[in-house]
Amino acid sequence: MTIFYLKFAVHFGYFDLKFADFILLGQDKGLQMKIVEVKHPLVKHKLGLMRAADISTKHFRELATEVGSLLTYEATADLETEKVIIDGWCGPVEVDRIKGKKVTVVPILRAGLGMMDGVLEHIPSARISVVGMYRNEETLEPVPYFQKLASDLEERLAIVVDPMLATGGSMIATIDLLKEKGCNQIKVLVLVAAPEGIAALEKAHPDVELYTASIDQKLNEQGYIILGLGDAGDKIFGTK
Repeated sequence: MTIFYLKFAVHFGYFDLKFADFILLGQDKGLQMKIVEVKHPLVKHKLGLMRAADISTKHFRELATEVGSLLTYEATADLETEKVIIDGWCGPVEVDRIKGKKVTVVPILRAGLGMMDGVLEHIPSARISVVGMYRNEETLEPVPYFQKLASDLEERLAIVVDPMLATGGSMIATIDLLKEKGCNQIKVLVLVAAPEGIAALEKAHPDVELYTASIDQKLNEQGYIILGLGDAGDKIFGTK
């Protein structure tokens, strides 16, 4: 796994990515967002398969789950544990258990549902919080239409999943909502991210952590990620 941090410089309307090893050089000296691009060969291989124009709905859906699972493994590496005593086959034994309230996974409807099972493979007891957002294709602004959140969010880690971080609008609006409900531990998992979306997310919520399988080149005029995956929601649900 490779962890790196980003500095964005805008030149003539495009983003120039500068990579460093262990420091994020943001536009100010305040809190700066942790950004992790997962470089594992399996992640890169599976994401490459997802970029094919002729990929089937079944295959795309399976790969979204698999890459989501691999991102979850990386994102949960720092979960806090505590020691407990249980009855083992040969008597009492001390083991590690995840500490605190159950994690809540937050898929952003509808495309985020395609990554949810990948998270649940590792955290099957997670509570599920659902946020409905769609993007106005003319303004590119997020429009909320549904929410159902787990209780006690102030005591839970929230893992927000959405295949694409494009403009960042839907993700920012979702995190706004979670913070309004008291959640202060938030990690974001996306398959691909645009530099513009990363910059917007960092500006709005520098205290979250972002995990992605790829940081792509840019957004086009329609707000789609290049290289991207196409419309991930349509590919997961088999719609056009």
